[in-house]
Amino acid sequence: MSKRGPRIPVSNSGYVTSIPRCAIALLLIVVGIVWMVVYYKSARDGGSDSLSWMTDLKRWNYVIGFGLILIGMSVSAHPKTPLGRGQGVVVGMLFSFLFGLAYVVVYYFLGDNLYKVPVMNDLNQYNLLVGVGFMAVGFSFATKWE
Repeated sequence: MSKRGPRIPVSNSGYVTSIPRCAIALLLIVVGIVWMVVYYKSARDGGSDSLSWMTDLKRWNYVIGFGLILIGMSVSAHPKTPLGRGQGVVVGMLFSFLFGLAYVVVYYFLGDNLYKVPVMNDLNQYNLLVGVGFMAVGFSFATKWE
C-alpha cells in the first residue's frame, strides 16, 4: 500500500489558492498607493532633502505608483487568487470598470476646479490614462469570467 501525500487545499472551483501570488498582488497595490502618498505629501514640493531623488522624478512618480497598482490588480486576476475565479472575477471586473469610469467622469466634471483634488491636480490630461488603465484591468478580469 502506498503512502498518501500531504493534502493540498483545493477550493470549490478546483483551483489551488496561491498565497504567494495573493501576497505579491496585495504588496504591489499597497506599495503603489504608498509611493504616491509619500511623493504627494513629502517630495512633490521639494520639502524633504532625503527624498530629492523622488522630487527629480516629478510626474514619473505617478507612472510608478499607478503602474504598481494596475500591475497588482492584473496579478490578482489569475485563477489562483480569490479575485481570479468565481464571483471574485465579477467583483474585480465591476470595480475596475466602475472606478475607471468614475475617475474619468470626476475629471471631466471638475474641469477648471481640478486644483481641489489631490493627485488629479498634478496629472491634468493624464487623468484620462489612469481611468482607461483601470478599465483595461477590468478587461483582464473579464477574460477570466466563466
